[in-house]
Amino acid sequence: MKNETKAERKSERELVVTRIINGPADLVFEAWSKPELFRKWWVPKSAPITLESCEMDVRTGGTYRLVFSAGGQSMAFFGKYLEVTPYSRIVWTNDEGGEDAANITTVTFEEKNGKTSVTVHDLYPSKEALDEAISSGSSGAMPEQLEQLEELILSGA
Repeated sequence: MKNETKAERKSERELVVTRIINGPADLVFEAWSKPELFRKWWVPKSAPITLESCEMDVRTGGTYRLVFSAGGQSMAFFGKYLEVTPYSRIVWTNDEGGEDAANITTVTFEEKNGKTSVTVHDLYPSKEALDEAISSGSSGAMPEQLEQLEELILSGA
């Protein structure tokens, strides 16, 4: 039986996605923090997108830069890690819209009986920014991404 991914708008600026991953928190955390693993699950298989470049220095104060391509166009996503607590929490900014328009993503990992509850909390700078993320579908990819993450963990990668 597949685990369900739940997405809920918590306020005008907050979106929270949760899923239980069949695997220990240390492996799930590593899949979020090691570029060679992250590349394997982050892009939804159903999306016509390629992850061209993945640079991640996952530590408090570190930075990341992801470059995607689709239809001959490239787009970079980048930011900095505000907090990294191994196996339990990663907090980063999404700075491509400018510092005043940055949203903050917090991912927590809570293990119980060999399974990990993953919670992705996005705080957007405004109601309009979250509305745009929802209407563009960019926030809707997370269920497929988390399913791919679970497949990666179960494959022993």
